[in-house]
Amino acid sequence: MANSPQPHSPAATLGGLGAILLWGTTVALMRSIAEAFGQLGGAVTVYAFAGGLGFARLALSRTRRRRAQRLPARYLFGCGALVVVYALALFIAFGRARDRQQALEVGLVQYLWPALTVLFSVALLRIRARLWLLPATLLCLLGIYLGLRPAAGGGLTAFAANLASNPSAYAFALLAAVAWALYSALARRWVRDEEGGGVDVFLAGTGLVFLIAQLLFGASAPAPCLRAMAEAAFLGVATYASFGLWDKAMRQGNMLLVTICSYFTPLLSLGAGSLYLDVAPPPLFWAGCSLVVLGSLLSWGSVQDAPSPARDQGISRSGA
Repeated sequence: MANSPQPHSPAATLGGLGAILLWGTTVALMRSIAEAFGQLGGAVTVYAFAGGLGFARLALSRTRRRRAQRLPARYLFGCGALVVVYALALFIAFGRARDRQQALEVGLVQYLWPALTVLFSVALLRIRARLWLLPATLLCLLGIYLGLRPAAGGGLTAFAANLASNPSAYAFALLAAVAWALYSALARRWVRDEEGGGVDVFLAGTGLVFLIAQLLFGASAPAPCLRAMAEAAFLGVATYASFGLWDKAMRQGNMLLVTICSYFTPLLSLGAGSLYLDVAPPPLFWAGCSLVVLGSLLSWGSVQDAPSPARDQGISRSGA
């Protein structure tokens, strides 16, 4: 006789929803922090807090250290490298945006990761996809086109000109989306649920890599104000806390409810970003954002074993 499913934990479900709310602060705070600390300096400062918490948890918990030691090497080093690439690319993308309006556009591009996660999962995990996966992906790309097209119109020519005006910012945002999508798919392939994830190791390692990079290559940045330090501390703590809350929600909470809600993170994050950064994007931007959300939902629903791209087999955002 099959085992009856365990009841959902309301606390774990609420924790998962809380993680989504924390992820909703990323676009606004990353841009503000990059303005104060610089591209690399912002990443170093945020992950000093997040990585410090991860290191402390490992140092204080023998169980966590033993669990980390049992994780496959390819998971620790392969997925760990992807986490570093994702975090650094995202901070560079927000730092290179020419203004706060473009920072929101950069945020929209990096929210291609849910749809890309499904595509990589189909390729790497041999998950069977239904026919509407391709139209769903094209819907996401249409959303990017609308979101990045100038409000004055101009069609493909204006869209291409906007990309050409600052290609590196959009390229790094796309790199972040690809890195996170690959991480999500490979984590699911390389580590079993019962082995646990590598949140503490990845965050501590990312913080260490960024610190070394700052010492070797970092340029001097203006002295940050108290508000910038508070923003970096909040985002660092939120980064660590959201991963743990999400992991618990995936194991003990209502996974379906929380996962579906997570696909609306772009609207939440970009909406909060527009308010915090005092930017009023045109209606076409919000139409594009809505299409990205809809396309991501359809992509997730197109696979028989729909993966949760924000699932922490080790970590997820947000991403971002």
